[in-house]
Amino acid sequence: MKVAVNCWILRKKEVDGIGNFIIETLRPLISDHPEIEFMLLCDKNFNENYFDFPNVTKHYIFPALRHPVLYVVYMELILGIFLRKKKPDLFLGMDGFLCLNSSVKQLPVIYDLNFEHYPKDLPFRNSIYYRTFFKRFAKKAGRIATISEYSKQDIVNFYDIKPSLIDNVSCGVKEVFEPLDELIKLAVRNKYANGENYFFFVGSMHPRKNILRLLQAFELFKQQGSSSHKLILAGNILWDDSDIKAVLDGMQYKNDVTFPGRVSDSDLKLLLGSAQILTFVPIFEGFGLPIVEAFQAGVPVICSNVTSMPEVASNAALQVDPFNIQEIADALRKLSSNKILREDLITKGFIQKSKFTWQHTAALFYESMKQLF
Repeated sequence: MKVAVNCWILRKKEVDGIGNFIIETLRPLISDHPEIEFMLLCDKNFNENYFDFPNVTKHYIFPALRHPVLYVVYMELILGIFLRKKKPDLFLGMDGFLCLNSSVKQLPVIYDLNFEHYPKDLPFRNSIYYRTFFKRFAKKAGRIATISEYSKQDIVNFYDIKPSLIDNVSCGVKEVFEPLDELIKLAVRNKYANGENYFFFVGSMHPRKNILRLLQAFELFKQQGSSSHKLILAGNILWDDSDIKAVLDGMQYKNDVTFPGRVSDSDLKLLLGSAQILTFVPIFEGFGLPIVEAFQAGVPVICSNVTSMPEVASNAALQVDPFNIQEIADALRKLSSNKILREDLITKGFIQKSKFTWQHTAALFYESMKQLF
């Protein structure tokens, strides 16, 4: 059995959410199924050892093209030639992309349809490509894998795909996250927050992450009380930051806000684990992995009550309307001032996070693959 896997999104760069899904899902999948030959299609700059197993071969075919106008060249011409030559039994499109002119059975992972709901959040050319081709990918696919029941239903609604052809394989959480010793927490607070308690956000700061409203809610929280809390937001800003600067410039408490940028896993373990509360209030998520990471770290969570987040958080988080700044501010006040509520959510979070493991995701993904063999 031969399975081709498009890993072109993994190159010599910092790994993002999709990259983490690919790495954490493929490793146990490949390890558990030595009977399958996995042919990984790699970028020329990919030299990591994530998949050093005897049943893996790496194929550095024509460099993956990064411009949306040229995606078609790679997917239809270069990839098409590879599939015709190697004749795999299955092709996995780990970034959702498929080869439309190939007769090989294909299984994409479509994480979410944010580009359908908020097309203006992407550069125009990217938006056009995604909205033009993903509906065709969905129709072409033998089956589709996704990461939440919300995304599954979204694909059904937008692309008129039968629910029986879509598999929710969920997500897992890295074992690096764990509750921290109080002395470690104190050291982290001293380093990043002048010794004070802080709210924490982590994620690539795309418009859908709702950073502007979170800043405004924090300002309101500070104005309506006498708290010494800080706000730390970790992650790369993925759009013009002039809007963030405009909000910050108008904030009375802007000096209580810190942007450390993208942080390593080891630093994230410390920053998340030492936070009093994770404040994760996007307007759209296909899953919302930081919620589960906070559960594993023993940190109480405020999250949005829209898209996939209610199913991921269940009763283990304080849920808010992400469009309501006052409601977010009220939640900051309620949870930061109520130790009993924080401890209750931490306990529920430990229970909820046990539902999400990468081994379970890999097993579900294999079951989806198996139906196409």
